[in-house]
Amino acid sequence: MPEVILDGEVLAFAEGRVLPFADLQKRLGRRAPSAAILQEIPVVYVAWDVLLHGAESMLDTPLRERRRRLEDLALGDGFALAHLQPAVGAAQVNERFAAARARRNEGLMLKDPDSAYTPGRRGLAWLKLKRPLDTLDVVVVGAEWGHGKRHGVLSDVTFAVRGPDDELLTVGKAYTGLTDVEIAEMTALLQDITVADGGHYRTVRPQVVLEVAFDAVQRSSRHGSGYALRFPRIARWRHDKPVEEIDTLERVAAVAEAQGSGREHLVDPAG
Repeated sequence: MPEVILDGEVLAFAEGRVLPFADLQKRLGRRAPSAAILQEIPVVYVAWDVLLHGAESMLDTPLRERRRRLEDLALGDGFALAHLQPAVGAAQVNERFAAARARRNEGLMLKDPDSAYTPGRRGLAWLKLKRPLDTLDVVVVGAEWGHGKRHGVLSDVTFAVRGPDDELLTVGKAYTGLTDVEIAEMTALLQDITVADGGHYRTVRPQVVLEVAFDAVQRSSRHGSGYALRFPRIARWRHDKPVEEIDTLERVAAVAEAQGSGREHLVDPAG
């Protein structure tokens, strides 16, 4: 095999599926992982692209040729190739997106087959397509003061769902999705309903109901629910919905189960 430089990433991988990053974290920072860890959390290198093939730089070579070279390497055990399929037109893109979701992917990366490998921004040559997996109606239980342009407003909100005994269990935090006008209005309200002011963070009376969109649900020990929403963003402020009608932990668990028990991606093994 010629000397190569690949673009890719190491992922925790078992039974044909890529496991959540939280699993990979158990192996990070270990110079000599134990046999038990190696067996519990096997890893795979997923190759996306080839940048150098022998003495030849591939950066300006069209993607279709770079992919052919990548496939010809026959990398074998311990490696996988990123899933790749052609798509022409919106209908096929939608079909590929549905198939990707069925494989537990979060979305698609659309690439011009004639594109060069350009680090950084690639304009219209490479486009990321993602759509929310689902939405939940949640209630705000805490808020933090924002940074930068949002300095002086409570723009970062922690939210919860209802547990089996009607307790409120946190499931994530969001800081995008509302207009500046809505953020100003919510800041005034959150200040009025604060029950504990810790300076940067304040606990608030559960009154503000939001609809939150997200891309996946993961197991998490950081939140009282035992789950965390991946890439949550506020879809709308539910002025029309009372706290008693927010979503439950049972629904969060059902969404997690439907997407494959928190496993996020699927790739095709090489060779």
